[in-house]
Amino acid sequence: MFNRKKIKRPQGPLTEQALRQWLVDYLVVHVEIPREDIDTSKTFEAYGLDSRVAVQVSGALEKVIERRLSPGLLYEHQSIDALTAYLTAELKL
Repeated sequence: MFNRKKIKRPQGPLTEQALRQWLVDYLVVHVEIPREDIDTSKTFEAYGLDSRVAVQVSGALEKVIERRLSPGLLYEHQSIDALTAYLTAELKL
């Protein structure tokens, strides 16, 4: 199920929308969910992300934002919308 293809860092300034889009792209490629089936308010668990994949998403996201993140971040902020809102506030975007 897990594909090791890298999703590129968003071009231009890092914004809330760019982070949201990166997370959607990540699910499309790595969890093989059709883009049209992604609802950014649904929980990551609803898309079948287990703890191993959640840690991998967190690690890949660290490279995007160039900052250390908690491996449990996707359990603390359980949807794309919640995670994006948290990171936007935390990074002062």
